[in-house]
Amino acid sequence: MGSTEAFVTTDRLVLRPFAPGEEGLLVELDGDPEVMRYLSGGRPTPLEVARDEHLPGMLRRYPCTGTRGYWAAEEAATGEWLGWFEFRPLKEDSAAEVELGYRLRRAAWGRGLATEGARALVDKGFAEMGVERVVAYTMAVNSGSRRVMEKAGLTYVTTHFDEEWPDPIEGAEEGEVEYALTRAQWLSRRSAPEAAPAAGAADASA
Repeated sequence: MGSTEAFVTTDRLVLRPFAPGEEGLLVELDGDPEVMRYLSGGRPTPLEVARDEHLPGMLRRYPCTGTRGYWAAEEAATGEWLGWFEFRPLKEDSAAEVELGYRLRRAAWGRGLATEGARALVDKGFAEMGVERVVAYTMAVNSGSRRVMEKAGLTYVTTHFDEEWPDPIEGAEEGEVEYALTRAQWLSRRSAPEAAPAAGAADASA
């Protein structure tokens, strides 16, 4: 799996473009009720939806960046399929603002992989792609996803209550939160001296 050139590599991850015919990977991922808990209330994605709607969007190339907006995630050491990351321009003709997203198999949770991939994409966006602002959204009650956003450097902006859910899921009444990071904030943090970790501190990256 993953014969195409990588977009981003980290110590443990390879993020590569999706290929035609990989809708089965999306169906497998979305078939786990826990993965879909805060997305569809646990309902799986039908094959025809993954094939005809989701995968074509993931194969789309954006002229403003010359790249895709979604990336298949594989474990660097084994090539195992882990899920996907989103780093997608919000406007057709501008890379100034991009949306960060991620969806990983449950076996990849709790290992810091979502944080590792998100940080790598954020750094690439600001350093190489002309991005000015990274934004991310999740349900307010999705504490795991919010933790990844924070560890990737994004900070809470606001809570939206105007999202219309055709089939409301548990927790939707608490709203959707927006997190963001600007280029100025990213540069400021990179230039600031790194603080020494407190004695006994542990990293519980999501």
